[in-house]
Amino acid sequence: MSGNRKVYLIGAGPGDPDLITVKGLRLLQEADVVMYTDSLVSEALIAKAKPEAEVIKSAGLELNEMVGIMADRVRAGKMVARVHTGDPSVFGAIMEQVALLKKEEIGVEVVPGVSSVFAAAAALGAELTIPELTQTLILTRAEGRTPVPELEKLRDLAAHHTTIALFLSATLIRKVVAELREAGWRDDTPVAVVQRATWPDQLVIRTTVGELEAQMREHGIRSHAMILAGWALDPDIHGKEQYRSKLYDKTFTHRFRRGVKE
Repeated sequence: MSGNRKVYLIGAGPGDPDLITVKGLRLLQEADVVMYTDSLVSEALIAKAKPEAEVIKSAGLELNEMVGIMADRVRAGKMVARVHTGDPSVFGAIMEQVALLKKEEIGVEVVPGVSSVFAAAAALGAELTIPELTQTLILTRAEGRTPVPELEKLRDLAAHHTTIALFLSATLIRKVVAELREAGWRDDTPVAVVQRATWPDQLVIRTTVGELEAQMREHGIRSHAMILAGWALDPDIHGKEQYRSKLYDKTFTHRFRRGVKE
């Protein structure tokens, strides 16, 4: 297989066109063909493609059509960039494309992007892993039309009481709240919702497990929303000394600094 017989799967980031990686932007600007998820990727970013590039919207295409177009263009000697929202590796539906391209003897290079979960955390000014409170972040979604594996039901994952990031779950809030409660989450547990993170119309809501359903209904949020839940989302948590990292503690010795004894 020739080294250039491949498709570049590029993470566009969460929305702000400046949040694509340097490598991703370079490949986008070099590409002869740009296929992008037009329902999710910023038009301002796609406008950075070279003027002569063929730009193809994929929202109206099914899997075999998309792969067929990409394979055809690669065989014609074109450089193809397939642009996904966020990071392709998280709910990006890329493996089905990779599998079919492999059958066509066409390779793939994945270029990571900024996931909406981290864009949402940035919008909140939040750290999702707080020392002595939680050191684990679970990325998942509520079970809807697409089932989740039996061992990955939200109530079971939530039983660990870590920080949870919920993708693709804005229409399933009643189920989310019920399963969090089943897992022993208190109604006053902090929750934050960031809709369209980093877009000009970004909306941020701080609420609790008990108020989440009402807040989502009040603001009419049913799509493009990242839901973050857990005590790391408490806006006052960073001021509590018992949860400070040892990394910068003056008594903590590490490879680059010798701590002082008190």
